[in-house]
Amino acid sequence: MTISIAIENPDQPDIVALLQAADDWYATLYPAESNHLLDVSTLQQPDIAFFVARENDGRLLGFGAVANRGDYAEIKRMYLAPSARGRKLGRRILEALEAHAAERGQSCFRLETGIHQPEAIGLYRSHGYREIGPFGSYGPDPLSLFMEKRL
Repeated sequence: MTISIAIENPDQPDIVALLQAADDWYATLYPAESNHLLDVSTLQQPDIAFFVARENDGRLLGFGAVANRGDYAEIKRMYLAPSARGRKLGRRILEALEAHAAERGQSCFRLETGIHQPEAIGLYRSHGYREIGPFGSYGPDPLSLFMEKRL
């Protein structure tokens, strides 16, 4: 099947359900104070682009968001449905987020991810992200890994 990746409104029933599944999964890995998740209303803000991956039959596979933070773009809410993993789809979503931000003049991408997500960390490292200290409103957290990529 063909997979499309496009900007969509996150306030759709299937997306809301997958966002909740992601939140539930993250809650098994980290305490609430170490989860930096954006809710649907925040994901709808004009400075955030929310990308969705779907099969050509419309089935939701995953999502990711990119937020314009002024002097950098922040990658947020990357998540794949368990059934969609292992298909290099995370790579495609990340590339779409980076391309979107670059088209808008961003040359620095940052993100926060958790230390208990080796697949995500491997994806980011393979795309040129390097570890940095906390940025923006984040504080030090032993369960967080902060990363940056510059074009």
